[in-house]
Amino acid sequence: MFSSSTAIRRLSRCTHRRFLASSAYTNPSSANNPATTTTPINLTNEQRRALDSALRVDQAGEVAANWIYYGQHCILGKQPVTGPLIQEMWDQEKKHLEVMDKLQLQHRIRPTILMDVAKIGGFGLGAVTALMGKEAAMACTEAVETVIGEHYDDQLKEMESLPSAHPSVPLLREVVKEFRDDELEHMNIAVTNDAQRAPAHALLSTVVGAGCKVAIELCKRF
Repeated sequence: MFSSSTAIRRLSRCTHRRFLASSAYTNPSSANNPATTTTPINLTNEQRRALDSALRVDQAGEVAANWIYYGQHCILGKQPVTGPLIQEMWDQEKKHLEVMDKLQLQHRIRPTILMDVAKIGGFGLGAVTALMGKEAAMACTEAVETVIGEHYDDQLKEMESLPSAHPSVPLLREVVKEFRDDELEHMNIAVTNDAQRAPAHALLSTVVGAGCKVAIELCKRF
């Protein structure tokens, strides 16, 4: 189970290495053991459903982000400037996914049934925009990370209804805050690297952003 002192001591802005090493996490092999699970027992059914939905869509979003960057890297990975830039953002998304996978196991959340769609769609989006050129790939990143940043911001507001007395809730809030800041940093990197010079930038951003919003709503439910 979480202890509040452990959460506070180990979080400290939630750097990924310290977070993953934290004793606030159970061993995945014990996830199905009622004696070791960290399922919040003092949340109402409505709050529990909200938590399930939030973690399910966040995990799916990080899966999709990883595959977007994978698709981009397959096409642009050998470019001297763009390749390392994509790799750096991709590496950060890998750490995000590692955290979300642990949270999914720890809280015994059912993953979305659309996981394969997230992978295929993410890879396709990343590869296709990369084939259109570096600027289009950056425009894709800008659009995706804008929506995800807004999504995490909305989640933080929704988490205000969860009881802070439960020791897992402050930790989850800090995770979401850090991930939001990382995604917005990726958005700024994309803008700095000519995202808005992409052909038909406004149309591309609108289509990609709308697709992300639809995907978020679907993963919340399924």
